[in-house]
Amino acid sequence: MFNRIHHIAIICSDYEKSKDFYVNQLGFKIVAEVYREERNSYKLDLAVNDVYQIELFSFENPPARPSRPEAQGLRHLAFEVDDIEKEIERLNVFGILTEPIRVDEFTAKRFTFFTDPDGLPLELYEK
Repeated sequence: MFNRIHHIAIICSDYEKSKDFYVNQLGFKIVAEVYREERNSYKLDLAVNDVYQIELFSFENPPARPSRPEAQGLRHLAFEVDDIEKEIERLNVFGILTEPIRVDEFTAKRFTFFTDPDGLPLELYEK
């Protein structure tokens, strides 16, 4: 039986830019950072509320992956928040733009989307 999601792995095109985005702008805590010389690759482990983990990877010349419109594969990564307006304001301070707030027709919960430096769709979903 599966217990829970252990981690989400993201390969970025610009490691330092993505590291700044996820650490300094989104506010995730660094758990560990290693450089793997044999792969010429960094791996950054980030804590998400001390429950989940994002692994941020750098690789030389990773191929682009389409994410819109509705491309096959992982659609987006969603983060639960208590106050969506407060989080949107916090993101806007860093110049991170969000889509207009929408309401989930099935749960009546509010949500919005924004993107990381590589265009990966990220979602805020209000608790």
